[in-house]
Amino acid sequence: MSLESIIGIAGGAMDAQSRRLSLSAQNIANADVLAGSQEQAYKAKRVEFQTILQNTVDDRRRETEGGVRIGSEYEDEKIVPATYQPENPLADDNGFVYPSNVDSMLEMVEITQASRSFESSIEAMNTAKQLSMRTLEILRK
Repeated sequence: MSLESIIGIAGGAMDAQSRRLSLSAQNIANADVLAGSQEQAYKAKRVEFQTILQNTVDDRRRETEGGVRIGSEYEDEKIVPATYQPENPLADDNGFVYPSNVDSMLEMVEITQASRSFESSIEAMNTAKQLSMRTLEILRK
């Protein structure tokens, strides 16, 4: 595998994990948001990763075969029970407000996993660079 391929795969993984981190931060920021209906309640956003196969490489996006990309972003459809708060200005006609379905602990796990994956990609790039440098040193002798 060439240095260019290794860096391309690691770079794509870092890009995908950055988006995952961004969505988790957005979810945490909206964790305490209330709404007047279940449809309006904030829903946690997630990403689906997709492997880049040989026949799906998009050169315009500078993708590398064997890497990963964001396949899609979707909303978590988990329903959280309504809370009875008739004094809340957002309450519906029955006095209920609807919280977001964000689980802060799950988001912290997502952030930790994405951060570790990001760090692993950096280590893979650094290792490939060091191996290339050592190869060049051997060839010079």
